[in-house]
Amino acid sequence: MAVDLLLGLQWGDEGKGKIVDVFTSNYDIIARFQGGPNAGHTLVFNGKKHVLHTIPSGIFHENKVNLVGNGVVIDPVIFKKELDKLEEQNVDYKKSLCISRKAHIILPTHRLLDAASEASKGKAKIGSTLKGIGPTYMDKTGRNGIRVGDIELADWKDKYRALADKHEAMIEFYNVDIQYDLKELEADFFEAIDTLKSLKFIDSEEYIYQAQQSGKSILAEGAQGSLLDIDFGTYPFVTSSNTTAAGACTGLGVAPNQIGEVFGIFKAYTTRVGSGPFPTELFDEDGETMGRVGNEFGATTGRSRRCGWLDLVALRYACQVNGVTQLIMMKGDVLSGFKTLKVCTAYKYKGETITHLPYNIEAENITPIYTELKGWAADLTGMTEASQLPENLNGYVEFLEKELNIPITIVSVGPDRKQTIIRKTV
Repeated sequence: MAVDLLLGLQWGDEGKGKIVDVFTSNYDIIARFQGGPNAGHTLVFNGKKHVLHTIPSGIFHENKVNLVGNGVVIDPVIFKKELDKLEEQNVDYKKSLCISRKAHIILPTHRLLDAASEASKGKAKIGSTLKGIGPTYMDKTGRNGIRVGDIELADWKDKYRALADKHEAMIEFYNVDIQYDLKELEADFFEAIDTLKSLKFIDSEEYIYQAQQSGKSILAEGAQGSLLDIDFGTYPFVTSSNTTAAGACTGLGVAPNQIGEVFGIFKAYTTRVGSGPFPTELFDEDGETMGRVGNEFGATTGRSRRCGWLDLVALRYACQVNGVTQLIMMKGDVLSGFKTLKVCTAYKYKGETITHLPYNIEAENITPIYTELKGWAADLTGMTEASQLPENLNGYVEFLEKELNIPITIVSVGPDRKQTIIRKTV
């Protein structure tokens, strides 16, 4: 059985959690393959809102395995809080949740290092969520990290102490005012480690291989978005992992020829959290309306998201590097009421008109070229069938399909799992 992927195609916050939740009934295993608790996947069902940060978005379905892969970095304290909330809702996570021994652990000092590094940058901050993600991946690539499998060893605390001491020396080097009580942070950390130990640890690459051999269906869930990929995103304003399709291979141990469908999710407009270039960003009433109607606030940080028109140059690029086979358009309902919609179809770049994403998309180099389309005024949130969608919305979707040459199979018209319209099957 091939492994299907579900990826965000913009700067994150596309609605991956909702669609994974919708798709879970079609799969046996949901596997998260990269990122850490800087991701916030929001699910809405039965009138309740649920926010997950590290745990895969299939956790609310019975008899489904939810796997945290080797490419993920885990903060035990945040993870424990997620588990506590699941317990309150009577979710039997011990039965359905397993963790790769090769996943790396975020230490309290990783978070402190993150804060010290960001503070030292002054106005050049990259907009880190300060969750310790970057420093943890730095230790991973520097071969200093602590992995989940290490906490099964008798002497793992010695390794912890050596690394934490090294981090404190680095924090001192930054020479910024970071106030902290490490003993207090460590008390919470070690308590959370004990909770982590109560879960099932696995050799995930072998687990997935055997699952494939036995005919199990697997959906790999990405975090953040393709434009935040450490290699292919808008560097340095990116995350610290590979958020693209290739990251699923390295983050789970799946061979490239085992990848099946690649579902790409995008908003009907564009948003971005934190710093970094954003060619189609709006600073007017239209942008304010998108943010207000779309409730554009980060599920993890609460930060307001910058909003702008859909950027097809960036979206085409994301489809290309991921090998997207099906597209899913989110938040079509947010654009209801706009008389005219704009879509960026090309850039004016150094005197030329281009349709590919260049190395640098800072405002001084890029001017978006827009195509205008007619808007729609209908309230989409109660619609359940594709035949109910307004003519101009269908025109918008068909325009995007033609430009991208990939079918848009699902249109989301609200946050609830029921507000998901299957537009076509392929």
